[in-house]
Amino acid sequence: MKKVFKWVLISLCISILLGYIFLFRPIASSINITQQKNTPTIDVVLIGGGIMSATLGTYLYELEPNWKVQMFERLDQVAEESSKGLNNAGTGHSGFMEMNYTPEKNNQINIQKAVTTAEQFEVSKQFWAYQVKHHILHNPKSFIHPVPHVAFVWGKQNVDFLKKRYASMTQNPLFYGMKYTENPIEIEKWAPLIMHGRNLKEKVAATHMDVGSDINYGEITKQLIQHLTTNPNFHLNTSTEVTGISQNNDKTWTISYLNLKNNQKGYIRTKYVFIGAGGATIKLLQYTGLKEAKQYAGFPIGGTFLITDNPTITAQHTAKVYGRAELGAPPMSVPHIDTRYIDGKKYVLFGPFATYSNKFLKHGSQSDLLMATHQNNIIPMLSVGFKNLDLVQYLIDQVMMSKQEQLKELRKYYPEAKSKDWNLSQGGQRVQIIKKDSDQPAVLKFGTEIFASPDGTLTALLGASPGASTSSYIMLTLLEQVFPKQVSSTWNHKIKKIVPSYQQELSKDPILLDHIRTYTSSTLGLDYTSRTTHNKDHQPILNTIH
Repeated sequence: MKKVFKWVLISLCISILLGYIFLFRPIASSINITQQKNTPTIDVVLIGGGIMSATLGTYLYELEPNWKVQMFERLDQVAEESSKGLNNAGTGHSGFMEMNYTPEKNNQINIQKAVTTAEQFEVSKQFWAYQVKHHILHNPKSFIHPVPHVAFVWGKQNVDFLKKRYASMTQNPLFYGMKYTENPIEIEKWAPLIMHGRNLKEKVAATHMDVGSDINYGEITKQLIQHLTTNPNFHLNTSTEVTGISQNNDKTWTISYLNLKNNQKGYIRTKYVFIGAGGATIKLLQYTGLKEAKQYAGFPIGGTFLITDNPTITAQHTAKVYGRAELGAPPMSVPHIDTRYIDGKKYVLFGPFATYSNKFLKHGSQSDLLMATHQNNIIPMLSVGFKNLDLVQYLIDQVMMSKQEQLKELRKYYPEAKSKDWNLSQGGQRVQIIKKDSDQPAVLKFGTEIFASPDGTLTALLGASPGASTSSYIMLTLLEQVFPKQVSSTWNHKIKKIVPSYQQELSKDPILLDHIRTYTSSTLGLDYTSRTTHNKDHQPILNTIH
């Protein structure tokens, strides 16, 4: 017995020692100076071939076409991770139906997040409309479709909430045109599936916005990058993994990379770096050795959807219908039943159901979470875990759900759903930010965040929702942070051609908002009815869009 205890104690000590060595291992990349001889210096490196890098690259092509830009993508094609069509829900988030964006406190509805999200999405629509006008994005129907956004609830408490939400939101110009009803017949006209087979005695309510959309972000990404490749100053490296990021004494950065097809290593120097690699961004940020990057950790969460392409079902549903999360459920648990258009085919999708994997990317490794854990973030990770036991329990419950239990959830939104019509579709991985600011407890964040080095030469995008739908706004904000002088001077005129409402608050200018929505909707093929007539005060802006 003593011998067994002795060996257990020795094993425990060895495990603790190995754990200590692992946590205190160096994580910053070290690139030998001799390896950098004759390494060319370019202007910008974009890491990741998703919609964020594609959008930033497109802005830079418009603003500085002579800059040398290089993009690295680990997979053999771009837009194969979170940007890919069925790896996300394809929502053009505008706050129209996302009830978790409008929390209620002390009997008051706070609509600020919905307003902010709607303003940001208007920037994205203007950016895409400009690309369509200049034949960079082709046929809008290849990537965007008019799909009304509907918020749907049942039960007296939820109906009361939605009614108050509607009253608060329709005071803001961004939500003019929103309709509200408690009439089941009217709701059935908006979204037949959700009413067929429902108990007519049940109290229900819904809001409806015509100007909603379904978007294939993967298609946008591919078309933008295809255009970038027509510029001789742009180079795309697929099947290429970034293995190191190190700052030089002259404030430039050296990127080391590996060609995964032939195992050939390479190096390149650059003045600026953007990391837009989805869930892998945290791991890549750690390569930099920047003090500010040590405060981040990540919590990976996957998502799966029930999906059908049965034409009998898809013909009855042309809407994105969001429900209200159950009391105490986390933000990502909001259920929705959505129309999707992917590669010319119509689907109906329901979910998400959370899945768990240690991977930071759908095509990542099960060691991703472990390899991103180190001495600086292990305590914040454990702290956040203990403080969010409800989220942990939610994930456990979700992972344990059978298909029959998932169908039971679907039938709350589509009462006549049959198992034979629905299959499971695994979505992409999202990595929620865990952040530890100095003198502040670690927190789990559910939005997106721009990271910038103190000198502004390296930036990264962390987090998830609303993500892709606000990509054009986020990348414009990044340009403001990194290149403030150019944005306020030499680039300003061109930016206003791309985004005519730039530096204007659409939520406070209903006439300008109406002109902008009329322009973007007509260009992108969305449903919108103009509410105002021509206003001479906006003539300078109108001249840029007509």
